[in-house]
Amino acid sequence: MKLENATVLITGANRGLGLAFAREVLARGARKVYAGARKPESVTLPGVVPLKLDVTSPADVAAAVAAAGDVTVLINNAGIANFGGFLAADADASAQAMMETNYFGPMRLGRAFAPVLKANGGGAILNVLSVASWISTPLLGAYASTKAAAWSMTNGMRLELEEQGTQVLGLHAGFIDTDMTQGIEMPKSTPEAIVKAALDGLETGAREVLSDDISRMVHQGLVGGVYLQAIER
Repeated sequence: MKLENATVLITGANRGLGLAFAREVLARGARKVYAGARKPESVTLPGVVPLKLDVTSPADVAAAVAAAGDVTVLINNAGIANFGGFLAADADASAQAMMETNYFGPMRLGRAFAPVLKANGGGAILNVLSVASWISTPLLGAYASTKAAAWSMTNGMRLELEEQGTQVLGLHAGFIDTDMTQGIEMPKSTPEAIVKAALDGLETGAREVLSDDISRMVHQGLVGGVYLQAIER
């Protein structure tokens, strides 16, 4: 899926990784970029179209479809991370909030925009996942479970949208140097490096991008990529 002359919608595009995506798709020649954010006034990047979009709101998603019927690439970037495992006192509420954004959000957007992408020639969906889709820690236990669910959903949606010619790509990364990871003393990639790897993969037709050393290392421990294809009957 080439980005030159594409029309791109990015969720959570006002800061961090989403802002880096917006800058890079513009640099690669996108014709129009919708920058989704809960508060569209927080979108300040020149050259993009601010779009009110809370991915947990079905009404916002429906309004986005109505406003952005020319989209050919959907980048599901919006996500939240609450620290804590399954035994924390607030584990239920924390996990529910993250599932709404990290799992139901991209599923809701993918389902809503699938007919738009089909009408516009097939297009592509890029879902921002994590190395935490595959591994967990007590610090990120509940978060990891939401990303594991999003990973599985991404693989399932890829199969469902294959017939209409929509490329569905899952992006995996470790810690990225954004506001979300402030206070975590671990090696971090720059947003620009992760975005470049993601969009290179998108433009070459990839189904999955392992964007840093840790995601490549952990992936080696998984079995042969069987999850990327349908189960044979």
